[in-house]
Amino acid sequence: MPVARPKPRHPTAATGGPTRVTANVCCAASCVSAQSDQILKELGAKVSDAGLGDVRVKRVGCLGLCAAGPLIQIPETGKLLKNVTLDNLEPVVEELRTAKPNGKLEEQPAFFSKQVRVATENMGSIDPEDIDDYIAHGGYEALRNVLGSMTPVEVRDEVTRSGLRGRGGAGYGTGLKWTTVAKATGTPKYVICNADEGDPGAFMDRSVLESDPYRVLEGMAIAAYAVEASEGYIYCRAEYPLAVARLRTAIRNAQRAGFLGSGIADTNFSFDVQIRLGAGAFVCGEETALIASIEGRRGTPRPRPPYPAVAGLWGKPTLINNVETYANVPTIIRKGAEWYSAIGNPDSRSRGTKVFALAGRVVNTGLVEVPMGMTLREIVYDIGGGIPDGRPFKAVQTGGPSGGCIPSEFLDMPVDFESLLKVGSFMGSGGMIVMDDTACMVDVARYFMDFCREESCGKCVPCRVGTTELYGMLDRVCAGEATMADLDQMEKLARIVQRTSLCGLGGGAPNPIFSTLRYFRDEYVAHIVDRVCPAGVCTIKTAEVAR
Repeated sequence: MPVARPKPRHPTAATGGPTRVTANVCCAASCVSAQSDQILKELGAKVSDAGLGDVRVKRVGCLGLCAAGPLIQIPETGKLLKNVTLDNLEPVVEELRTAKPNGKLEEQPAFFSKQVRVATENMGSIDPEDIDDYIAHGGYEALRNVLGSMTPVEVRDEVTRSGLRGRGGAGYGTGLKWTTVAKATGTPKYVICNADEGDPGAFMDRSVLESDPYRVLEGMAIAAYAVEASEGYIYCRAEYPLAVARLRTAIRNAQRAGFLGSGIADTNFSFDVQIRLGAGAFVCGEETALIASIEGRRGTPRPRPPYPAVAGLWGKPTLINNVETYANVPTIIRKGAEWYSAIGNPDSRSRGTKVFALAGRVVNTGLVEVPMGMTLREIVYDIGGGIPDGRPFKAVQTGGPSGGCIPSEFLDMPVDFESLLKVGSFMGSGGMIVMDDTACMVDVARYFMDFCREESCGKCVPCRVGTTELYGMLDRVCAGEATMADLDQMEKLARIVQRTSLCGLGGGAPNPIFSTLRYFRDEYVAHIVDRVCPAGVCTIKTAEVAR
């Protein structure tokens, strides 16, 4: 029989009686860095001292609006308290004392009202270390349903019909990948969660793991059942200590509750998960390099085929999806493939939602989840609140260091897999860096090329040598030392690196060059011919340059 669902627990600050209102204190990494963990303790003490026994002070994960943290939300009233500090808790206590939860909820700003929460539906509302809280919010319903009433084939078909595509960058059909692993010969089979998020400005996977780790474990367990695997690994970079700590707690609690280990939910299905820490090498986000690292070898990619779905971890069939992909699975099972596929752009193959880390020159930096097909303008100006100081929008960079820079002429473009490819970028794992007119696009290309050359594993010559040479060429352009012939040579070399590199790191490294040349070539020409940086960022050397 399935494991009985425990009743929700609603502890309070003092009496343990019924809760009138809750103070949800964000304790994800961004807010913790501003002492929200201390705020949680101090607020609990102040609420108790004030005799507010019907108020619950609760630790929760990321509330999303990182720019205004530390954050406290009162869900019963919709009130969001921003920029809370240890020195200004008295107004918070007073707000909790006078809160009337039975009235009309406060109207939510566009940052929240325009989002559609699927992968992040529990973030900011559950305690990431409390499995009972997760269960009280519908956690493990999907896994129980799968084990009690669905065959592996039915699970795979449901995921396929949902239209879910991998959220790690390539956008490969999730159901198709699961089916490939299921049909591959060889045992045991493995399920891996790629949490090696390394794009500059990206923090989507980290936030999900810190805020709702049980959800990822549940998604992995469902995937394991669907492909008939019995062992799983989460490959997470060691620079995410809070995410790792909460994952370890979640794994222990899930094992004790019977949702991991042998005979899950009193069935004959067994699945367990281990954590493997990465040392921060960006290339280990590539699946074959990740596998090598888990096996204890140097994290470098290998040629494909064979693909990991056929010959992966220790040569066995291996399913690899990223954090966000697994986080979508429980909701798809609970609400159905048709519900999920109805979200998104009806004119494309992009279904569901996408989580973005909105960063750079935008007012509301933070974590957002939007339906596929929402325009860039809505994301930047409605959800993001626009550009600080009223400056003009110049470009947005998506897809990480291998992505492209999209200019203002595409602000009304729908954001989905197909549209981004058409304009020379791609979805990537979900980084979105906004730039205003103070950004030099040549310098931006140089920054990302510097990142790629530093992160190259060095296994193949095109990436090892090519990215270094491309960086040197961009550096000369920024210094006013290049010629137009150098620009032509840079484009030729970039195409060679793109076509001949072993893995996606080298193959995608030239993309910032291609996109900035496509849309901002005039800035390159200004550096070379006029020896001027239009944005005033680059220091043009005064020495004469041979023309």
